[in-house]
Amino acid sequence: MNITVLDYGSGNLRSAERALARVGANVTVTSDYEAAMEADGLVVPGVGAFAACMTGLRAVRGDRIIDRRLSAGRPVLGICVGMQILFETGVEHGVTTEGCGEWPGTVERLDAPVLPHMGWNTVTAPEGTVLFDGIDPDTRFYFVHSYGVRDWELKAGPGFTDPLVTWAEHGVPFVAAVENGPLMATQFHPEKSGDAGAQLLTNWLGTVK
Repeated sequence: MNITVLDYGSGNLRSAERALARVGANVTVTSDYEAAMEADGLVVPGVGAFAACMTGLRAVRGDRIIDRRLSAGRPVLGICVGMQILFETGVEHGVTTEGCGEWPGTVERLDAPVLPHMGWNTVTAPEGTVLFDGIDPDTRFYFVHSYGVRDWELKAGPGFTDPLVTWAEHGVPFVAAVENGPLMATQFHPEKSGDAGAQLLTNWLGTVK
């Protein structure tokens, strides 16, 4: 199974590479367009500011890669800001930046007494989850962020299944993970979440054909 970690100048690339290799994937870290398109699965990491990540992503045509892969039903996993850039917009310090627009919604500052939200936290996964299958509901995952999606807006039309949305709370509820066909993402860092993170990555690899 060949997995590409997209290098667009942002993200814990080597940590993601090591974590995926640990669970049996053949991993390549690259910004090459063709390699990212042809991989069995694509991982989009990300740390830092939303606007900077979008600038780097567009520079390697990452937004186009994501969109074309999804149009073909090919798996993509976003991590941290790599999840946030999948939404329509990000608002940081009064500046609004256009995201990839794969999901409606806005990434905004969490309303919490302490930021960043840094450390271990539990999540509430929905019934039918694939990513959290076999993981104890009391398990904690590692978060590092000050921004998130506080309102989930996408509802599937008739004959389609709504995405599965996992929530966490830090001051306010926010989206911690999404499972939407070939597009999945986590706000937390599975590559830094020990055995639980390894199980989640294993579960994701199980969706990669």
